[in-house]
Amino acid sequence: MSASVFFSPLSVLRAARYLLLPVVALVGVSCSSGAEEQPERMVDLKSVQSGPKIQAEELEGAIARQPRNASLYARRAAFRLDAGQVEPALRDITQALSLDDTPGEFYFLQARALRAQHKLQSALAAADVASRRGYASAELNLLVGETHLAARHYQTAIDYLDRALQQEPDHTAALFYKGVAYVGLRDTAQALDYLRASLARDPRQPETLHQLAFLSNAYRQPANAAVYASRGLKIAPDYGPLWYDYGRQFELQNQPDSAVRIYARTVQLDTTFYRADYRLGLSAFKSRKYAVVVPHLQRALRRAPRLAGARQMLAESLESLGRYPEAADQYRRLVAENPGNRHWTYKAWKVGNRAKGIIVDETPRQTVEPIEPIQIQRPGLPGLGL
Repeated sequence: MSASVFFSPLSVLRAARYLLLPVVALVGVSCSSGAEEQPERMVDLKSVQSGPKIQAEELEGAIARQPRNASLYARRAAFRLDAGQVEPALRDITQALSLDDTPGEFYFLQARALRAQHKLQSALAAADVASRRGYASAELNLLVGETHLAARHYQTAIDYLDRALQQEPDHTAALFYKGVAYVGLRDTAQALDYLRASLARDPRQPETLHQLAFLSNAYRQPANAAVYASRGLKIAPDYGPLWYDYGRQFELQNQPDSAVRIYARTVQLDTTFYRADYRLGLSAFKSRKYAVVVPHLQRALRRAPRLAGARQMLAESLESLGRYPEAADQYRRLVAENPGNRHWTYKAWKVGNRAKGIIVDETPRQTVEPIEPIQIQRPGLPGLGL
């Protein structure tokens, strides 16, 4: 099975520290009002999570005093992005651009906010304006590269990530995303090289360890996967994807009971990681534990509607449980996904009737031998078959 079946580039969004990288200082942006800013008091940055939020809040007074100062809104937008406050950040950078639409840095901030909202094309458009306005940094090329990666434009992503690496050859995130892009291109050797290079520069990054473990499992190298997953779990013991990787290597080594226990832990830690639900559903289906199958596959299909084989197993499990209306709905979806498939069309018709209380008689009909034509003999004529 190809790596693309196992891996979706969109899973790199879990690496939040990469997605919303701290914005570079807005150097050279003048205050449109001409007034000097009041010095800001020192803030306690012991908590990484609360630091940017506090810094954003401390700009409230300055903005109240200088409501026409575009750079203040831009600074607050940057802090809010770092604090994960995407909507307020986008409002701030929109206000900044309404006051002064010349700085390329402002468009870079807008691109970051739009990317965080998964508005890929809008983010790329804003990044393009930032570049045309003279803003050039490794972070901009990284943002554009990662956005193309999310859109599955793998080669274009690599081109921009190469630009970022030309500016900063040891850029950990650029190396990471370039490895992920090569996964999308099914170039395993290159993918492993870049992911390992990223890990060498940041050996305590759980997401990189997850991708290496995941890729090792995808290419049937469970021993390597176990090493990466174990290492990652020492750093991030509650990181669900690493638990999935650890469970998958058990499954590949024919230890299904151990795998199921680990998959269950994965789901407890991260209900969004649909692959663990899929594996649990698959295991239960093989054991004909249909009541166990249903909740796992329902949750998996909400995250990945075209997950291979999942809808079929869900439909058959619901039918076996006598939940005919739900089963019929799943069979109808299979028909929509596989137009012209006679089997799913028949199942949708049959189970749909059962849902209405109509029992379909599937008893094979007795075969009737063909009747020979009657031979009538007329005087003086040979027999005619009438």
